[in-house]
Amino acid sequence: MNQLDALKQFTTVVADTGDFKQIEAFQPTDATTNPSLILKAVQKPEYRSLLEDTVARYRGRALDELTDRLLVRFGCEILAIIPGRVSTEVDARLSFDASATVTRAERLIELYQAQGIHIDRVLIKVAATWEGIQAAQELERRGIHTNLTLLFAFCQAVACGQARVQLISPFVGRIYDWYKKSAGAAWVEADNTGANDPGVKSVAQIFNFYKKFGISTEVMGASFRNLGQITALAGCDLLTISPELLAQLAQSQAPLTRALDAQQALAQDMAFVSYDEASFRFALNQDAMATEKLAEGIRAFCADASRLDHLLQAA
Repeated sequence: MNQLDALKQFTTVVADTGDFKQIEAFQPTDATTNPSLILKAVQKPEYRSLLEDTVARYRGRALDELTDRLLVRFGCEILAIIPGRVSTEVDARLSFDASATVTRAERLIELYQAQGIHIDRVLIKVAATWEGIQAAQELERRGIHTNLTLLFAFCQAVACGQARVQLISPFVGRIYDWYKKSAGAAWVEADNTGANDPGVKSVAQIFNFYKKFGISTEVMGASFRNLGQITALAGCDLLTISPELLAQLAQSQAPLTRALDAQQALAQDMAFVSYDEASFRFALNQDAMATEKLAEGIRAFCADASRLDHLLQAA
């Protein structure tokens, strides 16, 4: 049994890509997209027609509507391949506007429903800012399920659990990147792999907290840099993995065993915590890594959203 098949025994495998032609070979259950992945896909010749067709059909409509229609077009293509859910992201430029996030999310769902897609097959991705979490809470009340992304801090995960969001996406690789860069010459790779990887430790802490205290929000590790990070999180609810790393898992015959276990989490020595807005903002501020990576991630997604705007305008 290869490592990909072994991983599927413990964890729901999710494809992290907008390139839906790559998905089928790996037979994931779900798939995730983001502005950067969609931008990367539409610049490939084989996907250019999706952008051009969307613009041709809806020329004259507002730019933000064209963007949403393009995202849903990709999402529908992906849903034709996978049995589960697709995650589609609200414009990152709305990350600090809860009301606008709710409005944009509702439109995405309406566009999916117009294509005959059931609401339960779509997760709306929202940045895990305080405003994003409040928007997600409102969306969940309205029956729209959410995936809280750009999650780096334990306080973000706790607040998402309080809001009863469907799923969170802690960014393993970006956490690892920050600590490696911060340590500089003092970084010893051998001491920071597997269960000791700072990104892996972050997800394990969140997973154990959720399971110990009966929080139903799903944990989906994301943003992986290597196979070791993935195998160290076998047993996590879901893992969203790039096609390149999915291929490496499929080619590996190395043994793979469960690393995270919900039953073992019950025995963890952890205290229950909760946050209101003031304590959330303070906890996030005190976490330099999370503060920097959240801001950086939003800026990067905003830049790619702007690039996608330019492509739509030029088509």
